[in-house]
Amino acid sequence: MLTVFSCFGQYFCLHFEAFQLGTSPVYVAFLRFMGDDDEAKNYTYSLEVGGKGRKMTWQGIPRSIRDSHRKVRDSFDCLIIQRSIALFFSGRDRKELKLRVTGRIWKEQ
Repeated sequence: MLTVFSCFGQYFCLHFEAFQLGTSPVYVAFLRFMGDDDEAKNYTYSLEVGGKGRKMTWQGIPRSIRDSHRKVRDSFDCLIIQRSIALFFSGRDRKELKLRVTGRIWKEQ
């Protein structure tokens, strides 16, 4: 899943993906900046996912859109959520994935 949005007059892309980490199914979420690496370093972001009174948070510098999503994912420079925890956060019968990823971007001075 990709979501593109504008913030501070720039464009960012939120990436959410399911994949196998070894033999374990996981979900990853990260932010990419639509520009080069030097410009991306002007921003910091945080992503949060949670449920049932618990939460996981990731904070980092967005990667440039010029880095492939595979490169970002494979470097583990992202929020990594194990499937069992994702289902726990989703509630109820733990069979349906219903995650809400929230976040924030701020500009470094």
